[in-house]
Amino acid sequence: MLKAYPRPNFTRENWTNLNGAWRFAFDDKDQGLKNQWEKDFPESRDIQVPYTYETKMSGIGEEAFHPVVWYQRVVDLAPFEGKMLLHFEGVDHEARVYVNGRYAGSHQGGYAAFTVDITPFALPGQNTLTVRVSDSDSCAQPRGKQRWRKENFGCWYVQTTGIWRTVWLENVPKVYLEDVKITPDIDTASVHFVARVTGLEPGQTASLDCALRFDGKPVASQTVAVSGEFTSFTLFLTGSHDPWTIRLWHPDHPDLYEARFTLQGEGLEEDSVTSFVGLRKIEIQGNQILLNNRPIYQRLILDQGYWQDSHLTPPDDEAFEKDLDLILKAGYNGLRKHQKTEDRRFLHLCDKKGVLVWSEMAATYAFNDQAMNTFTKEWMEVVRQNYNHPSVITWTPFNESWGVGDVLTNAEQQRFTQAIYFLTKAFDPMRPVIVNDGWEHTVSDILTLHDYEESGKAFAKRYADLPGLLANQAPYNLHRYAMAHGFEYRGQPVIISEYGGIAFKDEHGWGYGNQVADEEAFIKRFDEITAAIQNHPDIVGFCYTQVSDVQQEINGLVTEDRRPKVDFDRLSEINRRRR
Repeated sequence: MLKAYPRPNFTRENWTNLNGAWRFAFDDKDQGLKNQWEKDFPESRDIQVPYTYETKMSGIGEEAFHPVVWYQRVVDLAPFEGKMLLHFEGVDHEARVYVNGRYAGSHQGGYAAFTVDITPFALPGQNTLTVRVSDSDSCAQPRGKQRWRKENFGCWYVQTTGIWRTVWLENVPKVYLEDVKITPDIDTASVHFVARVTGLEPGQTASLDCALRFDGKPVASQTVAVSGEFTSFTLFLTGSHDPWTIRLWHPDHPDLYEARFTLQGEGLEEDSVTSFVGLRKIEIQGNQILLNNRPIYQRLILDQGYWQDSHLTPPDDEAFEKDLDLILKAGYNGLRKHQKTEDRRFLHLCDKKGVLVWSEMAATYAFNDQAMNTFTKEWMEVVRQNYNHPSVITWTPFNESWGVGDVLTNAEQQRFTQAIYFLTKAFDPMRPVIVNDGWEHTVSDILTLHDYEESGKAFAKRYADLPGLLANQAPYNLHRYAMAHGFEYRGQPVIISEYGGIAFKDEHGWGYGNQVADEEAFIKRFDEITAAIQNHPDIVGFCYTQVSDVQQEINGLVTEDRRPKVDFDRLSEINRRRR
């Protein structure tokens, strides 16, 4: 069971974990609202939250699609002051929340966290929480790798319906710190903060104290006046702006400052929150990606974040760390989280371990007004929620033209990808944004190519004329071109962001290309194709497919239950040849 604090980069002490047994019912005829199930819950079974009914760990394990499901549980609340917030880290796809039979709030989007203020509805003593979740097989909603047919196919797997991440309660003061946007600037040895305060009455004021510590020792602090919802201030870490006096975040030394925020004022209950700051700078200069003003060669691996018995949800609190330790042991310095936005605990572990992260959005598979609206809203929620993690160094909203299937030539789809690019850059000008990962790029800070060529020699021959491929003189990958029509390569860094996908011989699953007979054949092919990428002077990184097997896709370095298939020391030696 998942018991760890779900938001480790913005912590308070007063919280309650609501994972565990909930009452559960299918509502295939969508009669629950009409029959007021929020007040009179039907005959039901138990489900183990946050595992969806499709998983073994939920206690149900039924993989058939059900469009509407209901949850309910009773929570005992002690008398409380201030506000009671009900947090959902992830519910797929649309949730309606009721407290003691009264509607409290709703949210649409399976990959973003959300909060419902249940203060007006909650009472000391027993409280009944009810959640109605509706899902669909529509390709206009962000699905990622969730199938929309009855059976698995290709690289699409069993769907995820309902609560799939931690549910928790948090008691906060009436006036409280809702969030803080944290932007480091290593060139001036400073950190810029935008604090959002909720609950102030017109004319009411407060003060916000921010104190940074490193390794337990005070570094800098500042107190600012708060008179409205948003307050901005900058904290300088040194007087001389000497970069040698600050601690930078880097995969080789993932240093983090602790930030303590204290909100207080006359007649206000004090609100205290702990967060973390990673001082790092990611930017593009010419055909290089710089981390902290120096080129970095990215050795990434594709990570889909699936487990055998719990699917998108980790089976326990240790699962995330075990996966990251495997990735580091194999010689990678980062990962591309594929078609899934990951749990905030995972991202904080990446912050602490120095793992570079490309944050990718779950794709739609249709292009229409509904798809554009739902995608845009949820994507910007994800960007806002993950902004403060220093490990996240790249945003990847689109992959392989999924959801924009005619982007090569269609002007409307091209404009949509450009709009998402510029909207993301408006909120976050510091991180690179990739549009569209794999091929048919419109506007993109990094040019990424997907190529599952088996032969190192064939790869080297194909990319000998890299400028020609990037100029669309020929398709580089079967019928795929690097750039969408009307767009030109402008000297951006080039990364092979999918390759490999090697699978051992198994008639029950698939990988890319021919399956190999044994470990020696695997290592030989892995070595040759990786070397071909490493030896190309104008390719500045790679992303191997993938960490683990996922259902019918068996091209992982480990099985679904995380048993290694090959010697990780040998993989590490190959991966680290170019650093």
